[in-house]
Amino acid sequence: MADDPEILLYGDPRLRVRCRPVEQFDGVLSQLVDGMIAAMTHQNGIGLAAPQVGHDLRLIVARDRRGPLATVLPLVNPEIVFRSLERATFNEGCLSLPGITADVDRPARVRVCYQDLQGREQLLADDGLLARIVQHEADHLDGVLFVDHLGLVRRKLLAKKLRELARRAQPA
Repeated sequence: MADDPEILLYGDPRLRVRCRPVEQFDGVLSQLVDGMIAAMTHQNGIGLAAPQVGHDLRLIVARDRRGPLATVLPLVNPEIVFRSLERATFNEGCLSLPGITADVDRPARVRVCYQDLQGREQLLADDGLLARIVQHEADHLDGVLFVDHLGLVRRKLLAKKLRELARRAQPA
């Protein structure tokens, strides 16, 4: 779709910024969420953070498959308030790092306080894929990418691919 925002690639400095809180709950925010959902869906993604489309806002969208119908959940100003000691490893990828995946160890369960699009406080608790997505996307809001969780050896193995992506992210 022509209206989908461009997803920034690894190497773009905007992916390394700590994002600011959302303060305005209005039509502009709703339009940004709609654009993020469209971009994520177009790329067959399951989560996307605002900095990945060039906005330094604490906003993520995550595909929620817990119910009978898959929906996309916007989380405004998410804050992870509980992380279980139990860990789970999952093969992660990222729309900003196309073609790169790696096993990442994260807490198995989380609780997240966030605001909905009207600014109302919400609480999400999950121990499945949604917990994984929210942790991955929340990292983006602090300028952290999933490859930052990898050990030195694994990062060295990915170094060539990461350099190639970083070159693609540089303006011509």
